[in-house]
Amino acid sequence: MILWFDQVGLGDTARVGGKNASLGELYGRLTPAGLRVPNGFCVTADAYRAALDAASARPALHRALDGLDVTDIPALARRAAEARRIVYEATGHAPLRAAIIGAYRRLRQESGAEPALAVRSSATAEDLPDASFAGQHESFLNIRGEEALVEACRRCCASLFTDRAVVYRANNGFDHFKVALSVGVMRMVRADLAASGVIFTLDTESGFRDVVYVTGSYGLGENVVQGKVDPDEFHVHKPTFRAGYRSVLRRALGRKQTRLVYAGPGAAEPTIDLPTPEAERDRFCISDEEVLSLAEAALIIEAHYSAAAGHPVPMDIEWAKDGLDGQLYILQARPETVASRRGAQAVESFSLTGTAPVLVTGKAVGERIATGRCAGWAARRISPPSGRARCWWPRRPARTGSR
Repeated sequence: MILWFDQVGLGDTARVGGKNASLGELYGRLTPAGLRVPNGFCVTADAYRAALDAASARPALHRALDGLDVTDIPALARRAAEARRIVYEATGHAPLRAAIIGAYRRLRQESGAEPALAVRSSATAEDLPDASFAGQHESFLNIRGEEALVEACRRCCASLFTDRAVVYRANNGFDHFKVALSVGVMRMVRADLAASGVIFTLDTESGFRDVVYVTGSYGLGENVVQGKVDPDEFHVHKPTFRAGYRSVLRRALGRKQTRLVYAGPGAAEPTIDLPTPEAERDRFCISDEEVLSLAEAALIIEAHYSAAAGHPVPMDIEWAKDGLDGQLYILQARPETVASRRGAQAVESFSLTGTAPVLVTGKAVGERIATGRCAGWAARRISPPSGRARCWWPRRPARTGSR
């Protein structure tokens, strides 16, 4: 039921899902190359399947999802919620609980104290070259203690059937019942006391592959991954970097509106968003030397994954700086699946010719313009394939005449 990061690699997606397989690859193969990756363990996809079988849950899941029209949003919400309930109840059985607690106690012993944990979903059809599933399953930060860990693992398993994941699988031809979920449990980096962000080994707007694009903001990385803040941005030119000329080609100061940090004891949630002080917003969250260190790590990762695939593979990488030891850590790496697909023969450009009152503002994640009708309620949190930003639509009015 449990595999440690040094026991898995890229070939183990069917056992531990794409995210955990990649974490194992980073931890086992690339820490000797100088990368820092926190240790942890995987609750395997076999453990998930065994829990469903022990609870005889599969017939109930079929009743909940067979024949579902994912364009019927009320039906989607109702039936996906029922599927989550079935999985949550099934994954509470004693053998799985004992396996999780046993692995936790070993990790605690290695840490020398009760560690803060990141608990992350890892589906067996996730972080693939042609489908990312990024952001569609649950993750939990600053989880402490045996009971909280078991609860977080159960909620991760249930999140295989979030509304968004159900829609994404249906639209991309994945069978709901052939996809399983693994859970990754890893020691947290104290980025709440420093900074974190995302690295791409290509330019995400143009698809240009000769740059490393680093983004960062204060606090835990969820705010950057979820697109909740405007991060600092840095570009490093790959050919000149490889030739020995280490410099940041371009930098842009982000607004870094909030920072996600650990909540205090007794808080309702393990993390809390706080406003970023003005003085910190007015300076970059990491130094140029740290940007260059991250760029070097990104090039090592890209070269390794490209060699494994037999062709160039641009990467999407999560990083964090520990505020206690001052070191930079790699938390995740996956193939980039959006900008890397664009053809290099043409550039598409749009310009807005009309004007209208501004209803909402934010950071652009693409270069297109669209128009259409709103039904008054929405497919909840349906995001673009990158998973890096989300569009929130108004809820259905409570009654006629309400706003």
